[in-house]
Amino acid sequence: MTTETEGSGPTTPAPTNPAPTTLAPIAERAAAPAAVTVPTAGNLTWRPATREDVPVWLALRNHIARADAEPYVETAEEIEEIFDGTWRDMTRDSLLGFDADGALVAWGYVVSPPGDVTTVRAFTWGGVHPDRRGEGIGREVLAWSIGRARQLLAASGKDVPARIAVFAEDNGPASKQRLYERAGMEVRRYYSDLARPLTGPDAAPVPDVALSGSLRLAPWSDALDDATRLAHNDAFRDHWGSQPQTREQWAERAGFAPQWSFVVVDDAPDVDALLASPDTEPETAAALRAGEPLVVGYSLAGHYPEDFAVRGYSFGYIDILGARRAYRGRKAALAALAAGMRAFAADGMEYAALDVDTANPSGAHGLYASLGYVKTTGSRMLSIEL
Repeated sequence: MTTETEGSGPTTPAPTNPAPTTLAPIAERAAAPAAVTVPTAGNLTWRPATREDVPVWLALRNHIARADAEPYVETAEEIEEIFDGTWRDMTRDSLLGFDADGALVAWGYVVSPPGDVTTVRAFTWGGVHPDRRGEGIGREVLAWSIGRARQLLAASGKDVPARIAVFAEDNGPASKQRLYERAGMEVRRYYSDLARPLTGPDAAPVPDVALSGSLRLAPWSDALDDATRLAHNDAFRDHWGSQPQTREQWAERAGFAPQWSFVVVDDAPDVDALLASPDTEPETAAALRAGEPLVVGYSLAGHYPEDFAVRGYSFGYIDILGARRAYRGRKAALAALAAGMRAFAADGMEYAALDVDTANPSGAHGLYASLGYVKTTGSRMLSIEL
């Protein structure tokens, strides 16, 4: 359960990923191995993951999450979704290690999002059963993951800056941090998970947000979903590490709660001005010419009841929140967020929660603080930059 968030305040756009003046071809920079090395530590039997492995994979992932005091658990839906993306090749992008008794001991998985434009990325994930740590299994799984990530980056053919990344909880085992650092990864970004009470004496009222002009708050719907994707791609264009999402990427939303999700639509946009703006990207321009709805702000929420016991309270989660850059300062994101918070409360949720990049350029931290959000946990991203 991860999220990107964007506030509605004004911002000065900043380059997402400043690049060197001259880059060698990605095939050269990635330095991809001809073949990845399968781990030998631990005397395990290794093979790719299949959909039939979801129950045991889930059990291991959540056993590790509990042992490491992570602030969330996974669901079968989240793992099954991994097998749905046509851009993945799970026969090459995943690896499971079983002991002599057939028990799953370790896993690795790598994904490179297909929509990346200005930075091509590969994310590595993996874990080792706590009882089998210290045998070198994790080190070799990470080495396999980085090798596979290099292959994916090289195969992308995108001659732009590249990144191999992993995420870690701030309060996770120090051994994991050392493992990543020894593999050449450095901390690049920090994230804060925030929560805010919706009930009880400490719960401030959710503000009423008035929209101006032709802006209109609406419940999320299938008919507005692709317009929301386009709004999200625009909203996060100047956020470090963010890249556009394709329709297929966007469709992967395990845990999505449409009943808690809201958008703001401009019913009378200045189409000529938007089409004349160099900031209007081609997909939005095509939608405007076709007379399709223009979503300018959005708050899409998730329902993760499996995490209630982990956190100690029920909550609705703001998975993604943002406003188109041309509409910042008009409270579009704030209106959608407030509507979502009211929907959480109406369904009996005790808290609203979300996470945010600590260096978010939009002034989001001030917005969330003004609404009563406080930090509960933190995480970080480590990477190898190519």
